[in-house]
Amino acid sequence: MPDEHLTFDRLGLIPKLLSATKTAGYLRPTPIQQLAIPPALAGRDILGCAQTGTGKTAAFALPILQHLDAMVGNKPKLRALVLTPTRELAAQISESVKTYGADLDLWHTVIFGGVSDKAQIAELRRGVDLLVATPGRLLDLMGRGVVRLEDVELFVLDEADRMLDMGFLPDVRRITKELPKDRQTMFFSATMPPQIRRLAESLLDRPVSVAVAPVSSTVDLIQQEVFFVKKAEKRKLLAELLREEAVEHTLVFSRTKHGANRIVRQLEKDGIRAEAIHGNKSQGARTRALDAFRSGDLNVLVATDIAARGIDVDGVTHVINFDLPNVPETYVHRIGRTARAGASGVAWSFCDAEERPFLASIEKLIDKKIKRAD
Repeated sequence: MPDEHLTFDRLGLIPKLLSATKTAGYLRPTPIQQLAIPPALAGRDILGCAQTGTGKTAAFALPILQHLDAMVGNKPKLRALVLTPTRELAAQISESVKTYGADLDLWHTVIFGGVSDKAQIAELRRGVDLLVATPGRLLDLMGRGVVRLEDVELFVLDEADRMLDMGFLPDVRRITKELPKDRQTMFFSATMPPQIRRLAESLLDRPVSVAVAPVSSTVDLIQQEVFFVKKAEKRKLLAELLREEAVEHTLVFSRTKHGANRIVRQLEKDGIRAEAIHGNKSQGARTRALDAFRSGDLNVLVATDIAARGIDVDGVTHVINFDLPNVPETYVHRIGRTARAGASGVAWSFCDAEERPFLASIEKLIDKKIKRAD
């Protein structure tokens, strides 16, 4: 059981990493960090189930950095690989590694698609100890002989269920076939559907299972409410809700890229500033929109599920499901973007006649009847 009074210096971390956690403003380890870090430091494989916003990145990054610090030589060698589904999440993990490893003599880099590969290749050829990557770009550079995995001793598969949703599982299997069998693997997923559990069983050796919330549960601090509304009336309702005084920092989910663009255009007609992030946007546009949302310069961000997986922003007051997801686990991911770091949050969902079966599936998964709006 996690101990709310436990401090980082009780987890077995070296002084340089303890210093980094203090510099980052971490006071006490989160439950997933308490449960995962000690066995990870002991070299055990980890099967972690945790909702978004639980401190998962530090739970695997701190042990990896400590292991690397003990094994690196004069010349960098790729010994640690973190595989994650989206560009935003890869960049976020890379920034965390930079923060935690500030006092360590280690080299790391991040590679992902959507941008030129020239700078990424140059970094890799200089040599790295740790690589954060998305599957597509990694396979591309492996195929061109730029990346070799035969020396990897530490492997993390993060957001495994999103890998499944995005169709990346064949790529993941191709990558893992190139890894040495003698390695430490950490596997993290917010939900554990059967296909993901089978993948975990194929990759892990006698893992320590750590879970900080029931599988597919929703955060208790989130006030959930569903609005039954005709499809044609959704945009009008959205504008009305966004004008409410308490609605400060809102993430709106659309099922499609084109839908996200339409929502932004309609909101602009209604005098509400919003930006969209999705796979058709350039990396620069996505980064600018996300930075504006994170800083508070932008209060409404419209996103598709794939693009939103890398959004790690405290202070999101509301999540609005403009379209209900047809995969019930996705609902858990979405609303987990609010009520982070112990704060409360609100999740509103719009449900038209065609989406009622989706609502029934969601309520079955979370074992809870969502409050109906008046």
